[in-house]
Amino acid sequence: MATVTASTPRALPTGLLKHRAVHKLLLIALAAAILVPLANARWASGSWPAALTVDLTKPLGSASDWIIDNRDSHPLFLYGFGYVSNAVVISVRAVYLVLLGAGWAGVTALGALVAWRVAGVRLALGTTAALLACGLLGMWVPTMQTLALMVVAVLASVAVGVLLGLAAGLSRRMDKVLRPVLDTMQVMPAYAYLLPVVLVFGMGVPAAVLATVVYAAPPMARLTALGLQGADKEVLEAVESLGTTARQRLLTARIPLARKELMLGLNQTIMMALSMAVIASVIGAAGLGDRVYQALASVDVGAALAAGIPIVLLAVVLDRVTGAAGDDSAGQGRTGQERAGQGRAGWAYALGGTVVVAVAGRLLGRLDWPDAWTLNIAEPVNRAVDWMTAHLYSGVPVVGGTADWAGHFTTWVLDPVRNGLQGLPWWSVLLVVATLAWLIGTWRTALTAVLAMAAIGVLGVWTPALDTLSQVLAAVAVTLVLGFATAVAAARSDRVERLLRPVLDVFQTMPQFVYLIPVVALFGVGRAPAAAAAVVYALPAVVRITTQGLRQVDPAAMESSRSLGATKWQQLRQVQLPLARPALLLAVNQGVVLVLAVVVIGGLVGGGALGYDTVFGLAQGDLATGLVAGAAIVCLGLMLDRVTQPTERRSGKGA
Repeated sequence: MATVTASTPRALPTGLLKHRAVHKLLLIALAAAILVPLANARWASGSWPAALTVDLTKPLGSASDWIIDNRDSHPLFLYGFGYVSNAVVISVRAVYLVLLGAGWAGVTALGALVAWRVAGVRLALGTTAALLACGLLGMWVPTMQTLALMVVAVLASVAVGVLLGLAAGLSRRMDKVLRPVLDTMQVMPAYAYLLPVVLVFGMGVPAAVLATVVYAAPPMARLTALGLQGADKEVLEAVESLGTTARQRLLTARIPLARKELMLGLNQTIMMALSMAVIASVIGAAGLGDRVYQALASVDVGAALAAGIPIVLLAVVLDRVTGAAGDDSAGQGRTGQERAGQGRAGWAYALGGTVVVAVAGRLLGRLDWPDAWTLNIAEPVNRAVDWMTAHLYSGVPVVGGTADWAGHFTTWVLDPVRNGLQGLPWWSVLLVVATLAWLIGTWRTALTAVLAMAAIGVLGVWTPALDTLSQVLAAVAVTLVLGFATAVAAARSDRVERLLRPVLDVFQTMPQFVYLIPVVALFGVGRAPAAAAAVVYALPAVVRITTQGLRQVDPAAMESSRSLGATKWQQLRQVQLPLARPALLLAVNQGVVLVLAVVVIGGLVGGGALGYDTVFGLAQGDLATGLVAGAAIVCLGLMLDRVTQPTERRSGKGA
């Protein structure tokens, strides 16, 4: 026993030193011991040193002035961007006139018949009800404006995404080149796209459509490449043995085999395009988003809700229809009448029925939605908000009011986290970022994260960026606590999962902009409401990913722990959570990225920091302020993505 006892202390450090994470920590500690004193002696501690910042105000101001002065005369704009802008305007106007020409009855019939053709009678009835609700709320014309913008943006996004996906799916070299570009585009919050396109195309529809294309094309490109790369090799070899050309193999084998991924890409592109089309109202795009934006600017919650409900209905309908189109089993269980909608005959029936309804509406003079059929919900909603302000904002016994909650969250959480981050020496923030990124990934991951964080300081927005980061960290903490607790309940109970599923479906299809409406009604404006909107937006993804990870744990491991007498809590802590680690890390990563997207938009409702700088730059046409804030948001998103996204090692290299 004495021998064992004596050898134990020596064996423990040896085992620890062999651990990869310990090696990384020792190397980081060694580098910090050398570099930190040098950095502290040269630039001192505290906030980011002014000597390491680059003032971009003059060059960006000069570039902005040059673009504005030459926008109407330079050949680049006249024969390049001008043609693109004109093509976008003509396309959107043509689609809008077609929708107006079809009338409310024709558009409703088209939506219902397409839904019937794709997914059956139930979804057709739901689509009809959703479109009619848009009219009842007095939002038919704004809905058509948003839909026209959506049609053009989605077609362009799909075209760009498919071309990029084909290039990446058919060429490994192109895949390596495009992957970091698509990674960066996907972690960029939607707001970061707006100012550059406004600078080139000005405020209005062209800038809105092109910003939407840049935001919505990456998922189509990624899923197209994934589908082409994952095609069954045996099928491809069989087709190749028949003497087909590369083009024939692509058209007859690769693309049909990738149908599921292509339809999923279309679904994701449509949802992201709708989200961006709504946000693009900030840069002059008409439609439902503009109604929400104007209402939020005047804190008119009733008007914002009247425009927000059609956005949600439109999102749910588009999500269900495109999701059903990509489901191979969508046609199972239909009646004979429903199956008659299959093939070309079904589309002919749908088109013919639409034409008949549209012509009948024109002959009856019923193209425009009748004013007598509208419901004004703004006034009762505003009365309800006024009642909440008077009775629920403050002074509620025991629990306190919603304004009290927001104030306490700001005072006890947001302010301390912000002050703590801003009080740290700049080099310590970089050190923490490097440590987290290297522990979870590779040295390349750590280098990317540190460079992204350092770029924020170089741009001169270190302090507001840490303010934004504090809001993200606080909102992520709340999201993970609520999300993991909800996911554990859903993973253990089929009934809870069934109850949550429709709620999560609706919340996941709602555009980011819409989440600002209820939080403004409940909490007013400020940083706390922005964080609350971010929590609600990110929560569904965290719950779904975590639930799926917990449910996919090996049943044999669960049964083995149960046979050893483990309690449910022990099973969760010692079996499910360790085995579901990849899903949990993915949930954290997605939660961080989604929270950042809404915290930035929270600048519209008093969130401040980088979001406010971006809004100010857009509103005032201040390129320096807006573009620098947008670039800092991109760097912050890239850093957070790298710090929370595990990197798979290949053959042990790069660790």
